[in-house]
Amino acid sequence: MTLIEDLQWRGLLADCTDLDALTKRLNEGPVTLYCGFDPTGDSLHVGHLMGQLTLKRFQLAGHHVLALAGGATGMVGDPSGRSAERNLLTREQLSHNIACIKEQLSRLLDFTAPANPARLVDNAEWTAPISFLDFLRDVGKHFSLNVMLAKDSVKSRMEGDGGISYTEFSYQLLQAHDFYHLRKTFNCELQIGGSDQWGNITAGTDLVRKKLGAHVWGWTFPLITKSDGTKFGKTASGAVWLDAQKTSPYKLYQFFVNTEDVKVSEYLRKFTFLSRPEIEELEARHAANPGAREAHKALAREVARLVHGQPALDAALKASDILFGAEIGDTTEDVFRDVVGEIPTKEIAPAQLATPGVALTEALVHAGLSQSKGQAKKDIEGGGVYINNVKCADIARTLTSTDLLFGKHILLRKGKRTYAVLNLAA
Repeated sequence: MTLIEDLQWRGLLADCTDLDALTKRLNEGPVTLYCGFDPTGDSLHVGHLMGQLTLKRFQLAGHHVLALAGGATGMVGDPSGRSAERNLLTREQLSHNIACIKEQLSRLLDFTAPANPARLVDNAEWTAPISFLDFLRDVGKHFSLNVMLAKDSVKSRMEGDGGISYTEFSYQLLQAHDFYHLRKTFNCELQIGGSDQWGNITAGTDLVRKKLGAHVWGWTFPLITKSDGTKFGKTASGAVWLDAQKTSPYKLYQFFVNTEDVKVSEYLRKFTFLSRPEIEELEARHAANPGAREAHKALAREVARLVHGQPALDAALKASDILFGAEIGDTTEDVFRDVVGEIPTKEIAPAQLATPGVALTEALVHAGLSQSKGQAKKDIEGGGVYINNVKCADIARTLTSTDLLFGKHILLRKGKRTYAVLNLAA
């Protein structure tokens, strides 16, 4: 299977300026391509994975990839897919964000590959020195206002209540100039991006043709959505980030484990490097036994490993196992903290845990696992109560400070999956 065939099978082609010509060019030898990431924050989120993973697929196939950090365009703001204008950032904020994003990009792209190392470029380097008059003369004169107004990203904003500022309106000229500069400097022949970038990308292919007389290509992949059409990558608590300090590897793993059944096949193809036979085998197993969730677990493992590495995946799996009754053993406090964040918690005063301690029956009621002390006694006698994932059938059992994990927590469980944590009050 060729690279193009693989990308099409994975559902990673929305539009291409000339697919037949691009296919022919790719068959002739390596090309240089780029994908842009505006550093509007100090972390990318899972929605940005499509760009990174598609770049990686091209790099693995022997092509030369450029990851563009928008130090210039990030100061303007892309109107694509937005209903309101972004807050403008300072150069200092952008520099910090770019440094953080490069570290995230390096986990997926190989910046040290001997034959085709990935490169990170910042469009502020070639945009900042250009005067406003020079930009209007050398770039702006090549654009028709009618064509610019017809772009979907502009039309949708102009039809809205807030309109669009000249600042954001000019964004497509800046992105087009990036493509022109990269073609001239790095012989970059292909720009990739999400389908909402189609207007900006084709603006670049037109500018390269007009100024250099060269043929370049644009390729977009579909935007990822949930089954109801809403934006992918959001949870009740906010965006799912690629920065482990913002979204832990465990929470990233859980996000993909909880993928909707109707989407798991699509996500396996788009978010992993599993082969077609491997994915089709997982699809068949899922169809035969959806409850086993083999496809979901494989998806979550692959994404967590790609984004955070094997050790972080191992820790995430350990945390996940704890919620299925596994022994806590040598679990680290960081891993256990992730578990605590997923289940109900109650505080308990240090004095209550002083010898002789608090009755387990009372603790179960306090934690909300039993409705009364009488019910708690029945739950214990029935063998369905666990302290730190160790079964306890002693109705006289008390909880003391010796039961604390990491000096702070006691994990209580009733039945197979009903958990609560008692946290030591400060």
